[in-house]
Amino acid sequence: MPNVRDHDASVYLRLQGDALSVGGYESNPIFWEEVSDKFAFGLFDLDWDVFMQHIQGAINRVPALEKTGIKSTVCGPESFTPDHKPLLGEAPEVRGFFLGCGFNSAGMMLGGGCGKELAHWIIHGRPEKDMYGYDIRRFHHSLTKHNRWIRERSHESYAKNYSVVFAYDEPLAGRNMREDPLHEELLQQGCVFQERHGWERPGWFNPEGPAPILEYDFYGAYGKTPHKDYMYSQLLEKEYTFNFPPHHDVIKRECLTCRNAVAVFNMSYFGKFYLVGPEAKKAADWLFTADVKKPPGSTVYTCMLNKRGGTESDMTVSRITPGTPASVLAPDFEGDGYYLAIGGAVAQHNWNHITTIVQDQNFKCRLIDSSEELGMISIQGPGSRSVLQEVLEVDLSNEAFPFSTHKLVTAAGFTVRAIRLSFVGEMGWELHMPREACVPVYRAVMKVGAKSGIVNAGYRAIDSLSIEKGYRHWHADLRLDDTPLEAGLAFTCKLKSNTPFLGREALEKQKTEGVSKRLVGFTINEKIPLFGLEAIWRNGVAVGHIRRADYGFAIDKTIAYGYVRNPDGGPVSLDFVRSGEYTLERMGVTYPAEAHLKSPFDPNNARVKGLY
Repeated sequence: MPNVRDHDASVYLRLQGDALSVGGYESNPIFWEEVSDKFAFGLFDLDWDVFMQHIQGAINRVPALEKTGIKSTVCGPESFTPDHKPLLGEAPEVRGFFLGCGFNSAGMMLGGGCGKELAHWIIHGRPEKDMYGYDIRRFHHSLTKHNRWIRERSHESYAKNYSVVFAYDEPLAGRNMREDPLHEELLQQGCVFQERHGWERPGWFNPEGPAPILEYDFYGAYGKTPHKDYMYSQLLEKEYTFNFPPHHDVIKRECLTCRNAVAVFNMSYFGKFYLVGPEAKKAADWLFTADVKKPPGSTVYTCMLNKRGGTESDMTVSRITPGTPASVLAPDFEGDGYYLAIGGAVAQHNWNHITTIVQDQNFKCRLIDSSEELGMISIQGPGSRSVLQEVLEVDLSNEAFPFSTHKLVTAAGFTVRAIRLSFVGEMGWELHMPREACVPVYRAVMKVGAKSGIVNAGYRAIDSLSIEKGYRHWHADLRLDDTPLEAGLAFTCKLKSNTPFLGREALEKQKTEGVSKRLVGFTINEKIPLFGLEAIWRNGVAVGHIRRADYGFAIDKTIAYGYVRNPDGGPVSLDFVRSGEYTLERMGVTYPAEAHLKSPFDPNNARVKGLY
């Protein structure tokens, strides 16, 4: 049976008397076949009796079909998008211009729901449900105008149309579009890259050496010669499993070294914006749920909401002062200024959300995108202070440099912005710096860290470490249809103040009435992988599904997070969560699970404060 990746043909069916025919066209008109009992193609089988039952069902629904003939058939080009999902929502370039297209042969299946959500989107400003996966703003503007990326990714989305979707799949098409300054440095150290928003970001580090990403070979179509002995593709193929991947222990080493010593993460793909101007403070108060009225040098973790209280984003916001002279680390401005660090995979979405709100509210301020001009590495773990104390010309003690603060400091002869933060639950600092500083500063950190056993670590390690600590990932644990109160992030909301912010009324109403769902963490003792979408059972009743899951190596357990609902329709209180007995269902098998309302790892946050 041919695999869908082995050819480049669109397929259509037609009735010829009592037989069923199939035709292929485009670059490979590879077969015509007539059968009377059974038809097989690609990854599916079509039984003749079943097919005729579908025809009869259509006639029952629309009786006129029984006597309706076919005058002609048309086989036209398909409209496949770069990720095989529709394009919906307001165009980033033109306010008020909405799209509803690119359904990739799934228009009849998706049209009803998408039409309803798009109508709500146009009338009320946002859809009722989470539609980010279909939102046109999911693509970075540098990609949507790049012909090679569009051509390659659209082809691959078609070629993989019927392929099984695995958790750690990565595209082979449209790669090496956006490379940060450390790309070549890390490639030579065995970095296996992931593609996000066009960026090549570190996934994990292969001890067997470099795995470069080669030019897209179109899977041998269009006269292209398929790559042979393609290490990157071979590593991906090993990922195609619903068990733990073969390099599970490699990621374990990265995680445990971070927990017990020190690790460095290249996070240069992050979105890095400046919000500055005479009314930047006014805009920040309205945009951000947290109180950012802090003195310069402070850093705050916050969310941004829509008017229904749904979470459009989470990020860190650092209060800054104008640069003298101005630089990429400190632009010149009048009024107030804030430096925003945002997950790189959703940078375009955040940029459009902020600019839309600023425009609608007529705030006198501007948003500056410095994502390409700045790089960022994060040094985390118990040994981070001792390593960085030899690299940074500044006192890193708790008293001189407390958690959630930032300073402009010197490292390897360059000025960098050091922010004491953690996304993995350890003491650590992020170093934000100009592109030309990235390699020298990175090398200085690795040289000093060698005596502490420092390792490179990627986003697979971040996924494990962050879920172990209970930190949220936007668009996994936290989406457009989840509020901070439901997600356990009430501490990010300035509800005790009188300061208005977007979405506040919805949160106040929800606080009074109670939440209808609540994000809960689970651990299971058996060493099995979970990937998301597994059912959550409470007292034998299904109450939700897993949003995100990973293995926690420090606690040596599988960890999962998902939203729990009350099957009676009432609010989900803390007592409701605590009083249930839970199981998680994986591939038809249920496993006993323990529910957690606090992180199972360092629940008192001692480690991020440097208290080991």
